[in-house]
Amino acid sequence: MRDPTADRRRVRLVPAAVALLLLSGCAGESPAQPAAPSSSSSSASSSPVAASPTQTPAPAPTPAPTATAPGPSAAPAPDALPPVLAKSAPVSVRIPAVGASSELLHLGLRPDGSLEVPPTHPGAPASWYTASPTPGERGPAVLLGHVNATDGGPGVFAGLRGLAPGDTVEIGREDGSTAVFVVDRGEQYAKNAFPTRAVYGNTAGAELRLITCDGYDPATGLFDDNYVVYATLAA
Repeated sequence: MRDPTADRRRVRLVPAAVALLLLSGCAGESPAQPAAPSSSSSSASSSPVAASPTQTPAPAPTPAPTATAPGPSAAPAPDALPPVLAKSAPVSVRIPAVGASSELLHLGLRPDGSLEVPPTHPGAPASWYTASPTPGERGPAVLLGHVNATDGGPGVFAGLRGLAPGDTVEIGREDGSTAVFVVDRGEQYAKNAFPTRAVYGNTAGAELRLITCDGYDPATGLFDDNYVVYATLAA
């Protein structure tokens, strides 16, 4: 019989060193303000849904935590675990409510331990962080995307703040299936206070995190925050 906790063990927190690098920056050339929050979102740390990277002449986008990895959490009883999908790498993401769609790159860590981030040119795709579960497996699958591009135009995740709880995110998978996630909420975090456990920690079911830059500062041309959308696999 399959070990019901096997999927949980696959979930890994991003190392603290990597987390710091994830927060580094976004893409872009001319300053572009992030999309305005939807009416149901709050100003900083609890918007109803995700937002994405859009910036000016700054480094490439990077989301990330900056905390020490939490200790192992107790595994729930097998009967209490929500159903999940078999492992299958993601190939595309589609967010109907904001008209966003993209193929997905598969990016991990560079030899120096820093996080690989998607390219920043206009039309650049989002990426799946390969050390996270595949979308639909137990745990938080992590997707990264820019809010803007190097020409100052919108990035693939520029419209995330337009999402509302109940909107869907569709992930096409290599096995031909589509994992549909329902948006729970969006949160804005200062890059120097990123909640590692909340974003990357173990979850009982299959969840999704969309991470981008936020909090553009016209004085520096940089994004001071990250925006994270939390979503749960539809029943």
